Amino acid sequence: MAQSSWSEYRTGQRFPGVIGRTTEESRPAWPQPVRAAAGAPNVLFIVFDDTGFGQLGCYGSPIETPNLDALAAGGLLYSNMHTTALCSPSRSCIITGRNHHANGMAAITELATGYPGYDGQIPFENGFLSEMLLQQGYNTYMVGKWHLMPSEQESAAGPYDRWPLGRGFERFYGFLGGDTSQWYPDLVYDNHQVEPPATPEEGYHLTEDLVERAMAFIADAKQVAPDKPFFLNLCPGATHAPHHVPAAWADRYRGRFDDGWDAYRERTFARQKELGVVPADAKLSPHDPDVPEWESLSPDARRLAARMMEVYAGFLSHTDHHIGRLVDFLKETGAFDNTLIMMVSDNGASAEGGVTGTTNELQFFNNAPETLEASLARIEEIGSPATFNHYPWGWTWAGNTPFRRWKRETYRGGVSDPFLVHWPDGIRARGEVRDQFAHIIDMVPTVLDVLGIEPPATIRGVTQSPLHGVSFAHTFDDASAASRHRTQYYEMFGHRAIDHDGWRAVCPWPGPSFAEAERPFGTPITMADLDDLDAHHWELYHVDEDVAETRNLAREHRGKLIEMIALWYVEAGRYNVLPIDGSALERLMTRRPQITEDRTSYTFRPGTQTLPAAVAPRVLNRPHSVVADVEIPPGGAQGVLLCQGTNSGGWSLYVKDGRLHYAHNYLQRALHHVVSGENVPEGRHALRFEFEPTGLPDMAQGKGAPGRAQLYIDGRLVGWSDMPVTTPIAFNPGGMACGLNPGSAVTPDYRAPFRFTGTLHSVTVDLSGDLIVDAESEMRMHMARQ
Repeated sequence: MAQSSWSEYRTGQRFPGVIGRTTEESRPAWPQPVRAAAGAPNVLFIVFDDTGFGQLGCYGSPIETPNLDALAAGGLLYSNMHTTALCSPSRSCIITGRNHHANGMAAITELATGYPGYDGQIPFENGFLSEMLLQQGYNTYMVGKWHLMPSEQESAAGPYDRWPLGRGFERFYGFLGGDTSQWYPDLVYDNHQVEPPATPEEGYHLTEDLVERAMAFIADAKQVAPDKPFFLNLCPGATHAPHHVPAAWADRYRGRFDDGWDAYRERTFARQKELGVVPADAKLSPHDPDVPEWESLSPDARRLAARMMEVYAGFLSHTDHHIGRLVDFLKETGAFDNTLIMMVSDNGASAEGGVTGTTNELQFFNNAPETLEASLARIEEIGSPATFNHYPWGWTWAGNTPFRRWKRETYRGGVSDPFLVHWPDGIRARGEVRDQFAHIIDMVPTVLDVLGIEPPATIRGVTQSPLHGVSFAHTFDDASAASRHRTQYYEMFGHRAIDHDGWRAVCPWPGPSFAEAERPFGTPITMADLDDLDAHHWELYHVDEDVAETRNLAREHRGKLIEMIALWYVEAGRYNVLPIDGSALERLMTRRPQITEDRTSYTFRPGTQTLPAAVAPRVLNRPHSVVADVEIPPGGAQGVLLCQGTNSGGWSLYVKDGRLHYAHNYLQRALHHVVSGENVPEGRHALRFEFEPTGLPDMAQGKGAPGRAQLYIDGRLVGWSDMPVTTPIAFNPGGMACGLNPGSAVTPDYRAPFRFTGTLHSVTVDLSGDLIVDAESEMRMHMARQ
């Protein structure tokens, strides 16, 4: 009788049982589920956004963060952790253990360009920790901000292989882009868009929602497999703009920042010395040349700036509160002591609010800052759903105490960030500070080290690249252990630095070495610029003795500086850093390859998902038309036909009170409104909007092309208006939606979502420039101007 114990098993392995002619003479062998090693810890990453070195209570800040402070008191606080100076690049390092240029993440994904280090597509050979732990029997959850794939792949057309579920996470709940409203977030659940479960009026806030979802994911699995460990990557929107928080949390800080940012720095620095976060003999970095003296501000400007900081502080404390709820949940379920928690910020505090701060960050990105008077008029709305606010960069500078500068720059203010480790079952030390040099590429190697796992050779058949980071697990219980991470390069928008054995070289671009008027942020670098920079503008600091980069030793140690510059170029060649690119606007405006060929006509239908800005038709500064094919029932209909953006800026074509309307929200600075002179009749009709530019945009002044807005019903002109200015660069957040206005309303003329109540067959956006030619209407408009 023939028997077989060698037939190929379904996994590609040999079947270990016996197969005969009948079950009587055979022996079964079940496929075994992948199980984690007994006692394997849970892993929890908490990744804050734009939270500076001097903004947590345990790092000396006056802002109250009792739950994070408790993690520091029960674990370890690292004073020498480094990031990349920007969010997407840092997050790619955190999750892969590789450098950001090697991940194709030289900058945020919206600024991708066609070079290997810059294309925004993390190679599959750079596996994610989620993919590694999935192979080891872990549940894997991603909750919150993603921002790790090309923006043009965020739509329902995919591809989905770089979405969280495509990179080893079993569940996802959060937002795909760089920021979102905390009141009206752009939410994705697993692989599809969803609306928030409640409204701000009903008490909704994104941070609370994210923590609730994280706890639900864990509980869902634990009730079935209580011993199965999880990896949770929790990435709240905090404390990135918009600084949205219930007013009661901001009001806790009334008057606490009235003495200004210089006083904040002095108090925080003194407390940092008491806590051992900085050495007792450290010197505070000098006053930043781009930050005005607090006393030089008018009383109104100080009042506005103080309120913006109160709101920020409330936002951070509110987030800490909900982190505490997650900690309490882990304690309640008995999982807390065996959960390895690593908390980090992705870069230093952000200066994207500009010198005065803003009630609408979209104004910053469109070069259209509001006046002090306009901001003051909205001071009590700051932090509410009506705003998209960000504080002045004086608070940014203070938030990075004791360091220089901020996010986007590679001085320590941009790249030195808070980092906590907590694991009662695995770390004996409690409440101690660790000052070993480390970088966020070290987080993955450290996790693998403590789990006793070798980096996988392959993931899903793809051969894996080596990890770039090194484990710092040996420092957990040994404060005197030497750092194993000796050399680390940095580059962000042409701003460069390198750390090596306690020395630090920095080459700012444009940075404080140049006048802002001559070298604004985002200025491209020419060969002549680069030659001049390398010859004259590198700075050298002995950070082992001068943590805040206060003494430039470039002249005294010229040989050391040359050695450091050469080492930077070696690292740059190794990790795809070249070509050095200082540009920002040019990268933002780059048209990247789309999933479909370029076209001039787009057709939308109601009930479909919102289009992210990266794949929506680009209507700004060009002639275009929007045509809705509708049926109006007896008694009329109303609602949005097509819209793009939010209450921070956007446009909407809609029907209200029987009339056809178009509204253009110019960054909350002006609302241009056109309405038809007659009602939309019953029956099936083509409702059309046209925009014809009458001038050129002025990007430097934050002004998009002026133009003529016209409304048509079945080809007849029924309304028109001249718009003196339009939005120049971008509507973000918020996408393009058909048949409703999700999130916050583009115009106060209606209340979102304002779904269309008639029959909407389709809406077509045409970018060909083919507009209606109506000589009679041209004459009427000409006469009306006389």
